[in-house]
Amino acid sequence: MNRKKEIKDIVVLSTADWDNPFWTNKQHVTLELAKRGHRVLYIESLGLRRPGVNKKDLSRIIRRLVKAIKAPRKVRDNIWVWSPISIPFNNYAFVRKLNKFILTTALNFWCWRLGFSNKTLWTYNPLTTRFLALKNFIYTVYHCVDEIKAQPGMPVDILQEAEEDLVRNADINFVTSLTLLKTRKQWSDEVYYFSNVADYNHFSKALEADTVIPEDLAEIAEPRIGFIGAISGYKVNFSLVEEIAVAHPEWSIVMIGDVGEGDPNTDASQLTRHNNIHLIGARSYQDLPGYLKGFAATLLPNNLNEYTASMFPMKFFEYLAAGKPVVSVDLPSLCDVKDYARIGHTPEEFIAALEDITSGKRVSVEQCQELAQQYTYQSRTEKMFNLINEKRNESRDRT
Repeated sequence: MNRKKEIKDIVVLSTADWDNPFWTNKQHVTLELAKRGHRVLYIESLGLRRPGVNKKDLSRIIRRLVKAIKAPRKVRDNIWVWSPISIPFNNYAFVRKLNKFILTTALNFWCWRLGFSNKTLWTYNPLTTRFLALKNFIYTVYHCVDEIKAQPGMPVDILQEAEEDLVRNADINFVTSLTLLKTRKQWSDEVYYFSNVADYNHFSKALEADTVIPEDLAEIAEPRIGFIGAISGYKVNFSLVEEIAVAHPEWSIVMIGDVGEGDPNTDASQLTRHNNIHLIGARSYQDLPGYLKGFAATLLPNNLNEYTASMFPMKFFEYLAAGKPVVSVDLPSLCDVKDYARIGHTPEEFIAALEDITSGKRVSVEQCQELAQQYTYQSRTEKMFNLINEKRNESRDRT
């Protein structure tokens, strides 16, 4: 790889569709790359999980087939989004080889049409080396934000092998949790920890006087305890949410998000039988500050498993940016910021923390804001590029 060439045009290999209502690192980092003057081709999810025979998966397949026949679409200044054809049965070697041929050929064509040259790869996909040849890029960044193989329905053995290959061969690897740092360091010395962050400017709008609480939320009785995110069985501890609802029927627990996101087999029926648990569906990203404004407290009621042990919840800093107190289970990733959240090791402790908050005993809004302002996409991306440039300069000096 020619490391003397300037990083300019960037291909982002994502594991999320651009228009997903819950933006994650993939979309936010792409925005920051574009703001820095890079032209970015954002490749939507290639479908790591084998699809099931259910309405959600079938409708997504149909949408992707429609998108796949279209050229990359320009969605922002310097950003194009592309939805390539990909056969979603990556547990078979011949399918992976076919996908690699299709993706590489089509990517070369669209990069030529867009005038991309000296391309850098910024990937979130652990199967990257099974889809693309790293030698076709002047620099490769692997941004590991989840333990993807711990999600339901994933081809675990294939992911493990492919991700190790990627970490060993990428020029630099970024991880978002200390658990991911420990495990990926076994494969390469070029692994660096940068925690998840939040769009502070967006979520702090919850504190502005002219931000209005949406009508559908205003109709729900106070105090409202809120959760925003994927309502999936492997992520959210439904039994914990249920215990909160039973202990305090006067509280309204509002959960914003799609049921079964990432796990179509999720059964949330145990939640819907409680009158004070409100599953109101997904809401647009632009409207989320208004919903947060209407919450008295916010929740991180996660299951404790292999996936969440490696997860740094983006919601944590989003909640703080909105000035909201947070009650969480004991996630390993929050060990350095426990002074800014209440940790419930048991359901009783979790409920007691919420009782304190609803009675006025909470971390101040000012403290929430002070921490959230330190963890933004702009500051993290700047630090990442400083490290990239430092490492590239070291490489030049050696040659």
